[in-house]
Amino acid sequence: MNASLLQSDSFAGQVRSLLAAVDRLQAEIGELRRENAGLQQQVSELRCEAGYWKSRHADAVQRNIRLQTELEQAKAEIRQLKAERFGKQSEKQSATDRFNQLDDPQEKATPQKKRGQQPDRPAPRRRDYSHLSAREEQIDIPETAKVCACCGKPLADLGQSDASEQIEIEMVVYRKVVRRKRYRRTCDCRPQPRTVTAPLPPKLLPKSLYGTSIWVHLLLEKFHLQRPTHRTIEQLRLLGLDLAAGTIADGLQRIEPLLTPIYESLRAYHLLSDYFHADETRWRVFAERSGKIGYRWWLWLFAGKDSVVYVLDPSRSHDVPQSHFPDDVQGVLMVDRYSTYKAMQQVKDGKLLLAFCWAHVRRDFVRVGKGYPELRAWALQWLRHIRQLYRLNRERLRHAIGTGEFATADATLRQHVAAMAAQREAELADDKLRDPCRKVLVSLHEHWGGLTLFVDDPRIPLDNNYGERLIRNPAVGRKNYYGSGAEWAGRLAVMMFSIFATLVLWKINPRKWLSWYFDACSENGGNVPDDPASFLPWNLSETRLAELRSSPGSEASPDTS
Repeated sequence: MNASLLQSDSFAGQVRSLLAAVDRLQAEIGELRRENAGLQQQVSELRCEAGYWKSRHADAVQRNIRLQTELEQAKAEIRQLKAERFGKQSEKQSATDRFNQLDDPQEKATPQKKRGQQPDRPAPRRRDYSHLSAREEQIDIPETAKVCACCGKPLADLGQSDASEQIEIEMVVYRKVVRRKRYRRTCDCRPQPRTVTAPLPPKLLPKSLYGTSIWVHLLLEKFHLQRPTHRTIEQLRLLGLDLAAGTIADGLQRIEPLLTPIYESLRAYHLLSDYFHADETRWRVFAERSGKIGYRWWLWLFAGKDSVVYVLDPSRSHDVPQSHFPDDVQGVLMVDRYSTYKAMQQVKDGKLLLAFCWAHVRRDFVRVGKGYPELRAWALQWLRHIRQLYRLNRERLRHAIGTGEFATADATLRQHVAAMAAQREAELADDKLRDPCRKVLVSLHEHWGGLTLFVDDPRIPLDNNYGERLIRNPAVGRKNYYGSGAEWAGRLAVMMFSIFATLVLWKINPRKWLSWYFDACSENGGNVPDDPASFLPWNLSETRLAELRSSPGSEASPDTS
């Protein structure tokens, strides 16, 4: 019995130990479950943080890509600006550099020509100065040399001379003293004055001390040769004439109304053309104007086939060209891609067609090639296409319209234009096309209609270089004398620019024409002649044109008949 009790106590002890172990295990399991729950919550939080940082990393990668793109674009713009600011201008490139220093590997290197006359070119013709007046000067042998050096016998005069010429220049400022003769009446007629005096000579500016030639010289110096007034004053001072700047300004202000009718008649005739060039550049007018902030105005150029008109306006908006042309205008306007011209009502109505400039398109590809070295090959390819376009158009224009040669050249040109359009669309459809290239080709696509007007109308050039050359002379004046000091001075400037540019277009000597017109104003008492339009080139006879085109001094000045 005692043995059974001992066994029962031993079993109970084992059970209690087992139960205690189970309790400990259950406690440990509970602790592990709580720890596991905490770890699961921590893992969840870490997963959330990992997702957040992954998204931040992705944002950083995208931002880095964007910044890298912006950096490349900024570097490209810096290269472009350096090329534009410090490099050679495209208009000044030599014939051997057709791609603006992009170094086309397909372009064969041509040996540099020596300066001066080329052996394979005809020599220039000797200039003829027979129209200049001649002043003879006799040069004799000294009296002591009029004997033979050996025997001392005198030399006999042959009555002959050897003639040689040299060109000299003499600028003379003189006082023209006019003496008017006076007469006394021998009769007793009343109430006639007893003394009769010859009338005053006609003057451009009544009561002015300075004659017509002075004002002609001042206008030519400033608005044709683009020299500042103070330099002209200094030039005249070296010749002995001391002119005050205020006197010049007052005289030019009085002359401005005399030229207004000529300008208005020129502008009216100019609008009869059916083909125009247009461009604009800044021009300062140093005068306060209500509603205008600053002094920047805009000088607009409108050039027809035989006339040139400049317009000065404080605005660069589409209202300026829109108001210049009549509502019923019909024709073609060659411009750059400035949006102002596209906003004109005449353009929206389809009455005025815009022909765009290929030179500006070419500059887009040059900028890409200079700004992005890795895209140079792409830019050179398109520059070759544009160069070929110019060559084919020149080849077409060598032949008369309607001939077989013209038809053949025209067909070749049209094939090249179609190939350029096809390549443009194919590249735009490529998703891998770089943004700089896409931007240029999108612009090319948008302006394609205006860029290809020349195909159907051979009179249209490929670029607006003619208009840019016409506005270059006023731009030189802007650099020399900065603009105009008053609104009336600005009006005088555009009138003189228009008149001189048109006269040069007609190959008329500006000095002779201006002297002729001012003499007519003088004969009319310092007022505008009765028919100012008769002085414009298209209203002149061939005889009068020949007189005005000749050099000064070759014959007498033209009369006003």
